[in-house]
Amino acid sequence: MKVGMRQPSLKRSLKARTTGKWKRQAKRAINPLYGKKGMGFIKNPKESVNNAVYHRTTFGIGDIFKKLFK
Repeated sequence: MKVGMRQPSLKRSLKARTTGKWKRQAKRAINPLYGKKGMGFIKNPKESVNNAVYHRTTFGIGDIFKKLFK
């Protein structure tokens, strides 16, 4: 498991910021449980736990700026 700073990816950052709203609306219209808290754990518990640990043990450039300008 990675510990420390994540390597920034401009491509992934742009994709995450531009793909969102309509795709989420479409998925919610089809699946009423989409986006509800805890559904990731029900769908795939192992991946959910790994993601939670990764989120707690790594940080990115955005996290640094948030702390500096808080």
